[in-house]
Amino acid sequence: MTTSVQAFLNASGGRGRRLILWRHGQTSWNLERRFQGSTDIALTDEGIAQARRAARLLASLKPDAIVASDLQRAAATAGELASLTGLEVTHEEGLRETYAGEWQGLTHEEIIARFGEQYAAWKRGEPVRRGGGELETEVADRAAPVVLQHADKLPDGGTLVVVSHGGTIRTTIGRLLGLDSHHWEGLGGLSNCAWSILGEGARGWRLLEHNAGTLPVPVLGDDD
Repeated sequence: MTTSVQAFLNASGGRGRRLILWRHGQTSWNLERRFQGSTDIALTDEGIAQARRAARLLASLKPDAIVASDLQRAAATAGELASLTGLEVTHEEGLRETYAGEWQGLTHEEIIARFGEQYAAWKRGEPVRRGGGELETEVADRAAPVVLQHADKLPDGGTLVVVSHGGTIRTTIGRLLGLDSHHWEGLGGLSNCAWSILGEGARGWRLLEHNAGTLPVPVLGDDD
């Protein structure tokens, strides 16, 4: 790292680290709109192709480390990036998708038909144990510390790729940004194999990109 970059990091109060939170590729249950949760579903052929395309882009960002959920759809997605970068993937149970009990395996329509009030309360932002499973705050409680633990191992200016699931990524971003859990839904979902990028600044983590599928470009303007 150059002296000027190090001086900037010291002055800004941060280490200049970057987190890329990458959702897994497509599965058959995604296509069927079935709630996967912690069910271990494999990628489709298209999901593998998505992971390979995205991996070529993310490899150009020269990540320093890769950590992934141990569910096969995330692990296989991470493996495509590992094969290009030569990095090993660390698999973490704490990065699994939300456990949703009786909701898991049901289609969107079946959930509304059987758990309509519960679904509506969840969409209103109320704390709900969907299908008797985890609260969103409990998902953040287990996932965010895993991300921070691996981020702490990065060099100054380093990049960590976290391969996980849509719900887990959203709650983790909300927690790292210090948002009240009621507002996490406002972050929106991630498409298959899309990613979000957090950068470290003087006041902590900052959302730089969300639901991205192309390489980031500099922010040019008054808010850079």
